[in-house]
Amino acid sequence: MKFRIGQGYDVHQLAEGRAFWLGGLQIPHTRGAVGHSDADVLIHAICDALLGALALRDIGYHFPNKDPRYKDIDSKKLLTQVVAMIHEKGYLIGNVDAMVCLEEPKINPYIPEMQKILAEIMHISPDEVSIKATTSEKLGFVGRKEGITATAIALIYKN
Repeated sequence: MKFRIGQGYDVHQLAEGRAFWLGGLQIPHTRGAVGHSDADVLIHAICDALLGALALRDIGYHFPNKDPRYKDIDSKKLLTQVVAMIHEKGYLIGNVDAMVCLEEPKINPYIPEMQKILAEIMHISPDEVSIKATTSEKLGFVGRKEGITATAIALIYKN
């Protein structure tokens, strides 16, 4: 098959005293995501979408949260490894479309920089990385500012 599509989803709890990483960028905020790595939900969702496009399981399979090698790792390094897996299978990335759901901070001012960072890692142009933001209208754990979620869809194609 020449084209393949994958989807990804990630969720992390937010807590005081943690750095807030999103799309490979540290964003000033009083709370950050809790996780074994830097807990960048956007990158994790993109990794899962890319892995899913080739039925390569999920990010937890390749980078288990029980493995000390991945403790506090920069998620950009995980994405770099996932992109290498995609390339090893003879595929290139066409585009990624992602959605982040959180109440705060407002991330729209940071989206162009996130697109640039992620595009460079994935060897595509920034206009092939769509990042959108929404809230949950104060409903659920996201609405109570207890967590953050991200979804992503990736299109890959045979080189």
